[in-house]
Amino acid sequence: MISKAFVVLTTLLFSFNALSTSLAFPNDPEFLKRQELEDISSRTGGGFGAVNPPPPPGPPRFTGTKLVHDRAHPWKPLRTGDERGPCPGMNTLASHGYISRDGVASPSQMVTAVQEGFNMENQFAIFVTYLAHLMNGNLVTDLLSIGGKTRKTGPNPPPPAHAGGFNVHGTFEGDGGMTRADAFFGDNHSFNETLFQKFVDFSNKYGDGYYNLTVAGELRFQRLQDSIATNPQFSFKNVRYFTGYGESAFPINFFVDGRKTDRKLDMSSAKSFFKDMRFPPDFHRPPKPTSNEGIAEIFAMHPFLPGGNVDGKVNNFMVDPTSADFTKPCVLYEDIVKTVQGLYPNPTGVLKRNLIKNLGFLYSSLSAALGAQCDQLFPYGRL
Repeated sequence: MISKAFVVLTTLLFSFNALSTSLAFPNDPEFLKRQELEDISSRTGGGFGAVNPPPPPGPPRFTGTKLVHDRAHPWKPLRTGDERGPCPGMNTLASHGYISRDGVASPSQMVTAVQEGFNMENQFAIFVTYLAHLMNGNLVTDLLSIGGKTRKTGPNPPPPAHAGGFNVHGTFEGDGGMTRADAFFGDNHSFNETLFQKFVDFSNKYGDGYYNLTVAGELRFQRLQDSIATNPQFSFKNVRYFTGYGESAFPINFFVDGRKTDRKLDMSSAKSFFKDMRFPPDFHRPPKPTSNEGIAEIFAMHPFLPGGNVDGKVNNFMVDPTSADFTKPCVLYEDIVKTVQGLYPNPTGVLKRNLIKNLGFLYSSLSAALGAQCDQLFPYGRL
């Protein structure tokens, strides 16, 4: 049996996107506009410089439900060059100006955004944000793209690091997505109408037209079977194992209006988030800080061990006993650190300092996110 504490981290998939560096004026439109202009200026004519990353922000003062599709955060259509990626929650927050609408932000801004826009629990928000930043961000400039690689995050890091953003396959994004295709088929980040129609069909079949926990369990299992049967490179383990199950619970926890108590997502709202990257009209965030509700129930419907297709063949799934799963949360942390070491084998100077700091920020939230005490790893020493 998996405990709720172990599963807390698995809602990793959907939502980061930041509002501003300050919690003091979250609904001041003039402040937000000024912040957006400053962000854009710093990534264009203002040039780039090394940033000493600040500690992640703490919880906001107010953690109840509130209107988040408000006058201070109007939806705006994409502009040429704006970044969007595989995470509908993040895309939505950017399109409403909870960070610069170009889709590039610092991890501190992202933590603020997911708390303000979706009422995500603070320690959980820190863990998922710094996980994404360590794997896909620019650790010198302290900027991360919610979509693909962009010059707006600053100069390229030394290879094999990539600062490639959330679209990079195999680090944070992964196979078996609900509304995004596997990377093997060429586009892992754009909204896929065919897959969304399956989302709708399953909601009609198992949820009387709504997406709920029953639908989530059935659809998660079916998407895994789809990928096993069609993707010879299918992989569902370590980080992706956790984010895959988190992706299934996320719409129930964060896309249902906080004034409702039935935990059912209607299809109009689902389309608004997944396709249009837009809060439904008059949308209110959840009534309390939220993280992992429902994950254990989704997993229990069709338990599935981590692994993937082998030998480049479809329908050739094998369990990977070395992968992290819900009973081995510290293996996940160890895998994250190994991945970071692979991306940054010999860092020096500012890069090394920032790696040490960001790994520390990740670890600071680990106990709350995993519900387990893991030994801290220091691959680059200590400051």
